[in-house]
Amino acid sequence: MQAVILTAGRGKRMKHLTEKNNKNMLKVNGRPILKYKLDSFPKEIDEIIFVIGYQGDQIKKQFGNKYKGRKISYVVQKRLNGTGGAIHKAKKLLKDKFLVVYGDDLYHKDDIKELIKNDLAVLAKEIKDITRFGILITDKKGHLIEIKEKPKKSKSKLAAIGLFVLNKNFFKYKLVPVGGGEFGLPQTLATMTKDYPVKIVKAKHWHPIGHPEDIKSAEKVVHKFLK
Repeated sequence: MQAVILTAGRGKRMKHLTEKNNKNMLKVNGRPILKYKLDSFPKEIDEIIFVIGYQGDQIKKQFGNKYKGRKISYVVQKRLNGTGGAIHKAKKLLKDKFLVVYGDDLYHKDDIKELIKNDLAVLAKEIKDITRFGILITDKKGHLIEIKEKPKKSKSKLAAIGLFVLNKNFFKYKLVPVGGGEFGLPQTLATMTKDYPVKIVKAKHWHPIGHPEDIKSAEKVVHKFLK
C-alpha cells in the first residue's frame, strides 16, 4: 500500500524555525519529525510518495529513493493550492487505495493500522477548541456526513487530524475550494459520502506540531509514539 506525505508548505506558524528549514524536518530529540512518521507506518505501507515544495531538497537528501526497504518517490507542488491540490500532484503515481498523511504531526502505528482496514476513512480526535479544526459530523454508524470548518458551535468535538485513507475514486470528484486559492482534501472527501461510506476512526494517540512550543512538548511525549 502506498502512503502520500504532504510536505510542501513552509509552516509560517513555526516563525523563525522555518526560515531555512522545511517544517517537517524540524527535530524532536535530535530526529526529524518525518523520521518518526515513517517509522510509525505499519508493514502494509511499502511505498512512500512525498509531495514536496519549500526546502524540499532537505527531504530528498535525508531519505533518497529508499527508506528501510520502502521505495520513495517525489512530486513537486510549486503552486501551494491546498491539500486537495497536493494529492492531485501524486495522481499519476497512485495505484488504488492509499494513505495520506500531513507531514508535521505525530501519529501512532496502532491508529494507522486500524485506519487502513477501511477503503475510505478519516482519523479523528476529540478536541476542546473546535474553532481551530475541521469538525466531523457523523451518523450513528460512525460514518462521515459532513465537515464543518472551524465552527463556533458544534455538538461534535471530533476533529480531522490529517490522516486519511483514500482510493482513486477521489479523483472523480471536483475539488472543493476552501479560500485563498486552495482546495481541501477533507472537504472533497466529504462530497464522496453521498456515494460511498467514509469511516471515522478515533485516534488513541496524536500530537500536533504547528507552533514552536509544540516541538518542546513533543519531546516529552514522543516515546509514546515509538512503542
